[in-house]
Amino acid sequence: MKTIRKFFDNLNTKVEKGKKLHCLKSTVDAFESFAFVSKDTAKSGAHLRDAIDMKRAMSLVIIALVPSLLFGMFNVGYQHFISQGQTFAEVGFWAVFLYGFLKVLPLLVVSYVVGLGIEFTFAQFRGHEVNEGYLVTGMLIPLICPPDVPLWQLAIAVAFAVIIGKEIFGGTGMNFLNPALVARAFLFFSYPSQMSGDTVWIADKADAFSGATPLGEMMTGAISPHSSLMDMFLGFIPGSVGETSVVAILLGAALLLLTGIASWRIMLSVFVGAAAMGLTFNWIGSSDNSYMNLPFYYHYLMGGFMFGAVFMATDPVTSSQTNKGKYVYGLLIGVMAVLIRVVNPAYPEGMMLSILLMNVFAPLIDYFVVDGNVKRRMKRWKVEIKEK
Repeated sequence: MKTIRKFFDNLNTKVEKGKKLHCLKSTVDAFESFAFVSKDTAKSGAHLRDAIDMKRAMSLVIIALVPSLLFGMFNVGYQHFISQGQTFAEVGFWAVFLYGFLKVLPLLVVSYVVGLGIEFTFAQFRGHEVNEGYLVTGMLIPLICPPDVPLWQLAIAVAFAVIIGKEIFGGTGMNFLNPALVARAFLFFSYPSQMSGDTVWIADKADAFSGATPLGEMMTGAISPHSSLMDMFLGFIPGSVGETSVVAILLGAALLLLTGIASWRIMLSVFVGAAAMGLTFNWIGSSDNSYMNLPFYYHYLMGGFMFGAVFMATDPVTSSQTNKGKYVYGLLIGVMAVLIRVVNPAYPEGMMLSILLMNVFAPLIDYFVVDGNVKRRMKRWKVEIKEK
């Protein structure tokens, strides 16, 4: 550590104001703050002092995503060999994992290289520090994409998400839409053939193999998904890289909740909202739409619902900030996700659109919550004045 400290101290003397490499100061600061705790501290005023900063918080989110990433790599290889007619026993664990690793790694590389390149460029141009927010976004984007998404399309989507979804609003903390979902939405609406159908969810699958996800099966009018509840819970189904395994996602959720990084109010409300909407459809029933008769808990296990509830809806920047607002925000996400899935047969996955929609309305929800609190306090204050 002393060698690394000495290296950065020497480098800092070369990026001071007036030196030739001053233009790279924000870049050097970014790598230094990643290796060491920031040297800058508050000098005056009232501040919250804690052992954790934004970089550490982002690091915990990345750690929480590791189970989904590792299982996603395994499942990509598993689904590929199953489609080729080979069993897991025939191929072996390491061959399956290595195949998935080599498929997912380029997605991660493209996401981080393009995204961080843009982040560093904007920081240098503005003369600002490099924000750590993209460390998480760069991991999220590959995990919510199909394993066979073309790398050039992913690169364009990442650039769009970082520039249009975040930087033009001022960077990390100023964006009102989740950048990872902006990238997913860009891919879906710009290249629908690469984000829907049965051909994209399994890497290099055999032509004779279906490759349909549980959501895709329901869209075609199936009474229930072909995959068992256990397979959907464990994650042995086709789908986006990191969205299939509920077990892996719950491990990440446990870490986020124990460390206080994510809001339990939002998570709980999302599940309650989905259950309420699912039970409502069950009560209505329909002979034409079998999706209405599907038990509500199936929605938790299919598509990106669980991943969205844990990692996307709880984004502290784009979600509601007030406690009461978090309940409303999460509840409406769950309701809208199931509503879009069931009512709109052309788009079986409603989680992305529901979160993006509520990102837009989150400030309005907080406004009404705060305004309500102010009015109640004003009424209480007037009563106290009259009593005196």
